[in-house]
Amino acid sequence: MKVEELRLGKTIAEDIFANTQYPIIYKDTKVKPELIRVFELFNLKNVLVYQDVEVEELNESTPEIQAVQAIPVSLPKYTSFEKYYNDAIAQLKKEFSNWEAGGKIDITKVRGMIIPLIEKVLEDRSYIFDLNSYSNPKDYLFHHCIATGLIASIMAKKLGFERGITIQLAIAGMLADSGMSKIPARIREKKSTLTESEYMEVQKHPQYSYTLVKNLPAIKEVMKEAIYQHHERLNGSGYPKGDRIGSISNFAQIIAVADVFHAMTSERLYRSKQSPFKVIEMIKEEEFGKFDANVVQALVDIVVDLPIGTKIELSNLELGEVMFINKYSPTRPLVKLMRTGEIIDLSSKRTFYISRVITKKY
Repeated sequence: MKVEELRLGKTIAEDIFANTQYPIIYKDTKVKPELIRVFELFNLKNVLVYQDVEVEELNESTPEIQAVQAIPVSLPKYTSFEKYYNDAIAQLKKEFSNWEAGGKIDITKVRGMIIPLIEKVLEDRSYIFDLNSYSNPKDYLFHHCIATGLIASIMAKKLGFERGITIQLAIAGMLADSGMSKIPARIREKKSTLTESEYMEVQKHPQYSYTLVKNLPAIKEVMKEAIYQHHERLNGSGYPKGDRIGSISNFAQIIAVADVFHAMTSERLYRSKQSPFKVIEMIKEEEFGKFDANVVQALVDIVVDLPIGTKIELSNLELGEVMFINKYSPTRPLVKLMRTGEIIDLSSKRTFYISRVITKKY
C-alpha cells in the first residue's frame, strides 16, 4: 500500500529496514500518527500491510483523530524553571549552613524549595537534560541534592507510584545528602583522592542524614529508611552497613540510581561530566548487580525515550536529530546529521555516542 493512502489502525505486515541493523518498524505494529512521521523521515513510499484481517480503520472524523489533532503543544517554561531552580540552590545553601551549625531541618522550607520544581519536571521531563549544565564543581553538593530529588521523582512516576509517594521520594532524595553538612568542609571540598580515614568519614553521611530527618513527622518512615540506605548496593558493596538484596528498600534503590546518574553526569572538582547516554550504558554494564533492574530500566526509559526529531549533539561534536529509537540498543538511536543529511546507526557505530540533548530554551 502507498504510504499516502495509509490509514490509522492498519497493521504492518513485515519488518521494515532502512540500511539499519535492526528494523525501524517491526512487523505487527499498528499505524499511529507518530509512525506516519517515521515514514516521512525515511522517505518510504510503500509498505506491506495486512489486508486479510478486519481492522477498524480510523478516519479524520473519529474522536481519536480529533483528540490527537486538538492536543495543544505547550512550550517548556525554561526561564521559570531556571528561576525556581536558582532560588532553590540559594535557599539550600543557607539551610545547609544552618545544619552545619547544628540547626534542625525546616521541612516547610525544604518543601517550598523543591515542590515547584517537582511540578515542572513531572510535567516536562526534558528539564533533567539541563540539570548538569546548571551545576558547577564549587557548588556541586547543593546542585546534587536538588537534582537527585528531581530525578527520583520522575523515576517514581515512571514506576507507577502515586503523587504523594512521588513527592515524598523527591524530598527524601533531596535530603539524602543533608548529612554531608556534618562532614568537615576540608574533606567535602578536597580535590585530590581521599585518604582511607577521610573516605570512612564520608561513608558516615547516610547515618548523619538519617539523624537529621528521624524526628520529622512530615517524612514517612520508609523514606527515612531510604535516606539511610541510599548508598547500599544489592551485591553488598555499599555502605554504611553493607546490606544486600532483600534488605534494601525499593525507595532506597530509586534514590541510589538517581544519585549515581546525576553524580556521573556532572562536573566535579576531580572529574569532568559525562554524557547521560554514556552513563546509562555504564550503569547497565559496569554497575550490573548493584541496582534493581526495574529501577534502572525506569531511568533508561526516561532518558532514552526521545521524540522523533529531537536535536542532539554527538561525541564528535556533530549536530543531528533522532530518527528512530532502537529497542535493542535504546541509548544508540538512528540519527540524521544536520550538516550532511547522512543517517547514522549508533548501534553499529560504537565510536560515537550522544553527548547531550539540545533543549529549546524560552
